[in-house]
Amino acid sequence: MAEDEDKDSKTEEPTEKKKQDAVEKGQTAFSKELPVLFTLTAITAIIGFAASGLTANLKSQLEILLDRAGQYSLSTTADTLLVMTRYFEVTMVILAPVMLALAFAGLAGSLAQNPPRMVLKRIQPEFSRVSPKKGFERMFGSKGWAEFFKVLAKIVFTGACVAIFAGNIMPVLAEGPMTSSEVFLTQIGRILFGLLFTMVLAMTLIAVADLLWTNREWLKDLRMSHKEIRDELKQAEGDPLMKARMQSVARERSRKRMMGSVPNATLVLTNPTHYAIALRYNPPTDRAPVVVAKGTDLIAQRIKDIAIEHDVTVHENPPLTRAMYKQVSVDQVIPPEFFEAVAEIIVYLNKKRV
Repeated sequence: MAEDEDKDSKTEEPTEKKKQDAVEKGQTAFSKELPVLFTLTAITAIIGFAASGLTANLKSQLEILLDRAGQYSLSTTADTLLVMTRYFEVTMVILAPVMLALAFAGLAGSLAQNPPRMVLKRIQPEFSRVSPKKGFERMFGSKGWAEFFKVLAKIVFTGACVAIFAGNIMPVLAEGPMTSSEVFLTQIGRILFGLLFTMVLAMTLIAVADLLWTNREWLKDLRMSHKEIRDELKQAEGDPLMKARMQSVARERSRKRMMGSVPNATLVLTNPTHYAIALRYNPPTDRAPVVVAKGTDLIAQRIKDIAIEHDVTVHENPPLTRAMYKQVSVDQVIPPEFFEAVAEIIVYLNKKRV
């Protein structure tokens, strides 16, 4: 029940990350009909364009062996095996390229859908595979019915093609004894090629439909719930609570570092109650006054308290402090438009100390 509810909640299309994770786990959309189509196409091409050459080559090689038949001894089992091995070698030399071409076609049909990928998890045993309930769902679920109709379509069409082939080939077989072997084989080849070509066209339709179906089912299996999408977004951008906590810690550390710089300040400008800016000016190290701390309200009061504790001059100048606060940053030189005003204050305070 809970599993059905979980499936019902997955109404959203999968994200790109979800798809990529599935591919990395070996969970990809795969049509079993596409490799069959590639192999059948290769067989049709071989029969249509290379069968006559292969047949002629095989015929010539076997004729050579038959002409030398009298040279072979069959008195022992070893001699018989030697002759059979020789015939087998001649046959395989000619047919091996055909077999390799068919194997390559089937492999190409698989690689055309997904690149090869080593996924060890796919070969690990899964107990759900032997679960009667899971097996029943696979057999009578949507995927099971889709497989059934595919097989049924192939059986019906193949049966129709065989019936048509048999109807076309019977007259040729009946006239076979009265025609030459070359004409007979040519007619058989033409009929067989037409049959295979028709099967390739039908198999193309089946493979395309199956490819679309498997991709649709793959995306359906990867559907996500709203909660999964939110969780993935949190993982991608960071948990908002954790992110806020980290920002809070960073601000606290920055504040402590800033307060630690106040004792080294030359001057603290105040509003006097709402703003405070601590400036350091130690020529020739500083080419101009540098802001070492700034703050409002409680932080401003804390800056003033630290300045008083360490005998740093606190000077009230509300207009200058308010104007400067909006434009200055900590650990930065004050803007040039404030050079003259701050310089006058520093000169005045120095004279006052003297």
